[in-house]
Amino acid sequence: MFSAEQNCWFVRKVICWRAVASVAWAVLLLPPTMAVFVVLSRFSLLHPIQWISECLSLLTSASAIFSFILLCSVVVVVGFFNLEYYTVIPSIACSKIDLFGQLLHPRQFVHSLAHCIMGVIVAWCCAITIGGRYQTLGSPCTQGDGGPQMCVNEYHLILLLAGAFTGYSHSLLGVIHNMNYVSFHTVQQYKYLRFKGTLPLVVKCSATQSLYSVRNYLVVYFFLGYVPKAWICKTLNLQLNSSLHPLDSIAGLLDLSLLYHLWITGTFLLLTWYITLLLFRIFVTEVYSFPVQSSFTEDAHQCLPKVLTDKQPVILKFLALQDMALLSQHSPSRRLEVFSLSQPGGHPHNWNAISKECLSLLADLTQRLVAHHDTVATNGRAKSQSTGSDKKSASSESSVTSGTEDLLSPRPGVVIRTPASALVRSLAGVPRSPLTAPFTPDLDSPFSFSSPALRRLARTPDAFSPVYGGLQSPHVMRRGPKLWSTSTDTQTNGSPPPSPASASSSTLAVSKPSLLAQFLQSRKEQVKNFLAKRVLIIYLFSKLPEASSQALFADGQSHIWALEGLSHLVEASFSEDQFGVVQTSLPSILSSMLILQEAVDRHFKLPHASSKPVRSTCSMGDPSYKTLRFALRATLKTAIYRITTTFREHLNAVPMSAEHRKRLQQFLEYKE
Repeated sequence: MFSAEQNCWFVRKVICWRAVASVAWAVLLLPPTMAVFVVLSRFSLLHPIQWISECLSLLTSASAIFSFILLCSVVVVVGFFNLEYYTVIPSIACSKIDLFGQLLHPRQFVHSLAHCIMGVIVAWCCAITIGGRYQTLGSPCTQGDGGPQMCVNEYHLILLLAGAFTGYSHSLLGVIHNMNYVSFHTVQQYKYLRFKGTLPLVVKCSATQSLYSVRNYLVVYFFLGYVPKAWICKTLNLQLNSSLHPLDSIAGLLDLSLLYHLWITGTFLLLTWYITLLLFRIFVTEVYSFPVQSSFTEDAHQCLPKVLTDKQPVILKFLALQDMALLSQHSPSRRLEVFSLSQPGGHPHNWNAISKECLSLLADLTQRLVAHHDTVATNGRAKSQSTGSDKKSASSESSVTSGTEDLLSPRPGVVIRTPASALVRSLAGVPRSPLTAPFTPDLDSPFSFSSPALRRLARTPDAFSPVYGGLQSPHVMRRGPKLWSTSTDTQTNGSPPPSPASASSSTLAVSKPSLLAQFLQSRKEQVKNFLAKRVLIIYLFSKLPEASSQALFADGQSHIWALEGLSHLVEASFSEDQFGVVQTSLPSILSSMLILQEAVDRHFKLPHASSKPVRSTCSMGDPSYKTLRFALRATLKTAIYRITTTFREHLNAVPMSAEHRKRLQQFLEYKE
């Protein structure tokens, strides 16, 4: 991330300095952490005075100072990797094969190798600090012939390999638990209070994760420990001490002192890395206040309306949306700048840029939800519940039409829902957002049964289509196609479908595929059908229950801020907007929110969409992204209620469709 965005002014002037500050604080916290490790590693209950004196002399020794310098370098490298690999939109694997692809990525290989090396360095520093039998790799010994020789010190070796194993495990768990994901807290706190409140959890996670790591490492060392031991002996010309029990045996591993030192070393290693990660999260997500407007043209690119429209870096856009949401609630003076008019000209450029970007975010999410719902409806999962047949060969047009009408046809006594095609048409006038979630519907999946008609259904209409635009007047709607029509050609460009004669002539014009192409296509289908029945293939390629829903809302925090900012600005405009700049955008804001709420409600009716995620084990991975869909649904409903309770009967003068007015009436009557 750093290499791709280093030319951005915000990364150079803000993010990099915040990362440097987090590393500096991690280095400052290293001496007390190291002192606690020394005290616990040399713990002696029977000799307390000797224990304290040894700890004090060790902390002031040259070896401790050299170890501290090495640990500082490790912390700096860890901070660099935090800056390089962090993301504000988590990468969610929707299947096992996606997760394996992330684990085997070359970028992840570099990360794992670097953490293995750093784990060995930290373990070596811990071995020097503990001293005794862990002091050196080679130790003098006497073999059967009676001559003094240098033998490998297996206690030192097992500690170094434990550091490498812990570093590699930390790197893999970082991918599985999305430890590089940086979330933004809803409640704003000072950095010290946030660090103080999270520190006990960091210590607990370090100790717990170290315990699991030691357990797994002992199993691996029991079966494969002779491999690195033989390699070290051959490389360094060392001998094996036959007078001692080998540690890759049950008798050698049942050493309580060894187990304790392995656990305390792993805890110290993970604690230093977790503290560095925690400080990085705290500093990077700190609120940044952008100026709404500037008197100097050279600073215009740093103002809030311009920053919101930037595509990269994503952290800049997230901090801008956070600042917009906060100013809409707590800063009346900055709200007046948003509602102000440009001089000369008298145009509300600030409000237009902010509202346009927020509406673009809402439209982007709505289109993703509509595409995902239609994909699920045509992938066989929705049909298999209503029909028991296994037919897969059906007309593409009829499958789209039937799937849409079954889900969206009006029924007596039920509030009329807008169909998917109408949702797509009404959102086509809003530009797409630069933020894209790491989820793409399965339209191009090799195991997908979606039709070309479905692909055209979710396509953005042409700019010259009569149904183009976010809001449709009654006259335009009467001239356009019917509301419940699902004809793909009509939805694409507003023109009637081609006649059968022209379609047949165009079909005859296409040449028949050759026999070789037909043979290869049939073989391809046979291989696909054969692989689709294998248990391993099903396990690797089957979708995880909640992953698709979580991936859809992976960037949901930006939409939450957009909803909060828009609703609070609209609410404040009732008494603060002197020029009425917000009133011109009120119909499109209400329509976008109502359409999004309808799409969200339809999504939560899908299987596994409304199920709460299972609480994960103690880990430094932030699981807040798993519940973003619930937070967005609550924020969306609150935003609509915030507007309706402020304007109330004045909303009757806002132009909107009959369906939206009917839906809005339920909010006015507090029935939603």
